[in-house]
Amino acid sequence: MQVSRSPAIRVVSPLASNTAPQRPAHGSAAVIEEITAGLLARDAHTSPKFLYDSLGSKLFEAICELPEYYPTRTEASIFAAYGADMAQAVGDGASLIDLGAGNCAKAAALFPLLKPAQYVPVDISRDFLLGAVAQLQQRFPQIEMTALGLDFSSGFELPDSVRSERRVFFYPGSSIGNFSPEQAVTFLRGLRANAGADGGLLIGVDLIKDHAVLDAAYDDALGVTGAFNLNMLRHLNHLIGADFDIDQWKHVAFFNPALSRIEMHLEARCPLTVTWRGGERDFARGERIHTEDSYKYTRQSFVTLLERAGFATTRMWTDTDTWFAVIHARAS
Repeated sequence: MQVSRSPAIRVVSPLASNTAPQRPAHGSAAVIEEITAGLLARDAHTSPKFLYDSLGSKLFEAICELPEYYPTRTEASIFAAYGADMAQAVGDGASLIDLGAGNCAKAAALFPLLKPAQYVPVDISRDFLLGAVAQLQQRFPQIEMTALGLDFSSGFELPDSVRSERRVFFYPGSSIGNFSPEQAVTFLRGLRANAGADGGLLIGVDLIKDHAVLDAAYDDALGVTGAFNLNMLRHLNHLIGADFDIDQWKHVAFFNPALSRIEMHLEARCPLTVTWRGGERDFARGERIHTEDSYKYTRQSFVTLLERAGFATTRMWTDTDTWFAVIHARAS
């Protein structure tokens, strides 16, 4: 059971102690401020984007190969069955903007069908992305490629190098579930504005299903998802100069039916203190850091979300068990 109490927080001046060497902080001032605010909140939390350093991206690739992790293979089966229909809906020659592209494999599998004029993969893990795009460009030299290493979760402006005509945002893998429904509407409105009058969206959405299936997908028997979650602490150490000891924490994941979402947390195995440049916090045994949510939808509830965001005509494809959906929505 999670401990709920007022956190023991101390904000420390960087000049207050000269006895212990400070760990270097490699994050930008904005990143350090964002992480610090989350760690000092009454209920500690971080953004799931900090799961994805280079190692985190590789661990997520491994998660996608696990038997428990149904979203990747289920979505792939939908693309395999209905890819031609999707290509007809999207049309040839679009600028395909791949959000959270990772290794770019999902988009690349659709290139023969979608025939994009331009491919724009976007990912927060810049070095990992650039390596993937370099290999992809050799396979598809006819497609113009512009890689963007940036955080798109709080909105972004596309550079002039991205064609303004026929922008189609590609957001597979149910990553939209990392946003709360209200946050998702705001995010989707931003995509709608960037898509222009002739653009659209091709998005993967995880649907509500048996809770045991959901729980297993985020807490696999091999512990790969646990390693993925715990790796965030190593990443935070790098970004803010913290001294998280991974051995003092454990991975916790479960479906919250009241909020229709999977929750991932890191739970303290013992009483401990974490320090970083400018602050520190005591954690009681059992106290948690909330690291990720993954909201699940019904088909109609997500169509309603798209309509609220300003998207118009939609087409939907699902697997035979109706575990997952891929939706194409037009901007107008």
